[in-house]
Amino acid sequence: MKGGRIKYFIAAFIAVIVWGFFSIPLRMLRDYDADQILYYRIFTSLILTWLYILLFRKKQIKSDVKYIREEDKFSRKKIIWLSLLAGLLITGNWFTFIYAVNNVSLKSAAFAYMVCPLITAMGGFLILKEQLSRMKLIALAIASISILILAQGSFLDVLWSILIAALYSFYLIIQRVMSGVDKFNMLGLHLLIASLLMLPFFISDFQSFPMELSFWLTIIIISVFFTIIPLFLSLYALIGMPSSTLGIIIYINPIVAFAVAFFYFHEGISLLQLYSYSLLFIAVIVFNWATIKEILFKSPTANKPVISP
Repeated sequence: MKGGRIKYFIAAFIAVIVWGFFSIPLRMLRDYDADQILYYRIFTSLILTWLYILLFRKKQIKSDVKYIREEDKFSRKKIIWLSLLAGLLITGNWFTFIYAVNNVSLKSAAFAYMVCPLITAMGGFLILKEQLSRMKLIALAIASISILILAQGSFLDVLWSILIAALYSFYLIIQRVMSGVDKFNMLGLHLLIASLLMLPFFISDFQSFPMELSFWLTIIIISVFFTIIPLFLSLYALIGMPSSTLGIIIYINPIVAFAVAFFYFHEGISLLQLYSYSLLFIAVIVFNWATIKEILFKSPTANKPVISP
């Protein structure tokens, strides 16, 4: 792919596919309150992330500090306020998602990531002035039809889905704006902000630490494989692709989540839902057709250097 952008495309796909399986470890913790899961997810992710940063990324920290110091006063304030807002948004997204999976319905959580790409794409277009081609607009129209079909169900599920989606969509848009700071260090900062936001609630609600080994093993799995790695990959992907493109790739998430709900948790599926998710898959293909075509049909000699006789 031109400019080596394929690595950003792959990073985005891996992130959303991994998140599609998130309901499996979450359901293992369904006997615990959503806020309790959130507290330990954030605190564990914070410890692991900053342990890695302090051991292996000191050079990147110095580079980021130098970059921020060299910015003017307005830019430094912008970075601080956007970082605080990003931490607030991602914390809200995590809590509402966990609550929806364990207390509303798995499908409402999956449906949120159908609404999220539309909000992200439109936000990227209106706020960041990202261009949408005719093919991309067609893909958004197809996705909208799919969402309208599924929205015929529970109104409560739809409201929860919109809330979850909006929180993550605006988080992505902010990350696209903040392009000068190392993405892994930025993730560490977001986790620090999220931890500070949750700490007063944790202290207020605290009764005792969970003693079950299975709880802590599941929390570590959630922290590493369903928080740190996919979040970093999504932030990394935003270096080389518009937020609208990442937003549409997120459509892979509800497709995987829906498959998990059907094949793993044996939740029912209707013909209408099958039709809707098929439309969603088509929308992903249409939106990313230019990129897919370049990957699949690129000439094998395209990247070879021309040797003069």
